[in-house]
Amino acid sequence: MADEFSFEITEKIGVLSTTKGGWALELNKVSWGGRPAKYDLRSWAPDHVKMGKGVTLTEEELKELGKIIQAL
Repeated sequence: MADEFSFEITEKIGVLSTTKGGWALELNKVSWGGRPAKYDLRSWAPDHVKMGKGVTLTEEELKELGKIIQAL
């Protein structure tokens, strides 16, 4: 039997964009399966029940991404 999928948005950081359908590309801190929260960038349905594919980053990875973006 598969384990139940669980997540909790522990901190809402910001919305990058929103589609006409209401889905929003968001940066949040999310705890997946009860593990410590990490930074997470993905699209979310308005009710935050459905989500699109995304990327999850540690604090160190997010800082490195920030450096790369600043260098553009």
